[in-house]
Amino acid sequence: MEIKSALRAAGAAFAIALAAPAAARERGETVAPHFERVIPNIPGKSLVAVVVDYAPGGASLPHTHAKSAFIFAYVVSGGIESQVNDQPKRVYHAGESWYETPGSSHRVSRNASATEPAKLLAVFVVEILVAVEPQQPIAGGAAEAFVPGGGEVIAPGEVEN
Repeated sequence: MEIKSALRAAGAAFAIALAAPAAARERGETVAPHFERVIPNIPGKSLVAVVVDYAPGGASLPHTHAKSAFIFAYVVSGGIESQVNDQPKRVYHAGESWYETPGSSHRVSRNASATEPAKLLAVFVVEILVAVEPQQPIAGGAAEAFVPGGGEVIAPGEVEN
């Protein structure tokens, strides 16, 4: 099943990313889950929010978001330099926002200041993912898919008996 393989690969990639929090801290980036709920009137979708704190000069690695993820980003404090797809780089200040369409390539995401911290709230509308092992909660649907403890993640409707 192609979807299952893609989700396994995404889950593995996210697991690797989570396994390296020290590297993220060295880049001056901290990502913390803030909210996750199923959207009852949009079948198969959930709403997930994460807070990204950047130390002065901190940055995220370039990344591509899931093809199922629509993202709204809001700068809580400081300034964030961002570049999505082939758009020009832009600095967003506290109170400003932007969006990223499904499958967008986030080429630049970093604190615009070398002396002050910055904070970003990212809100994702993503496909609901389910854990094959019921005791394994999904830690971050917005981040492709990851089941702590090595459980397998698959799309709804693909649960095998």
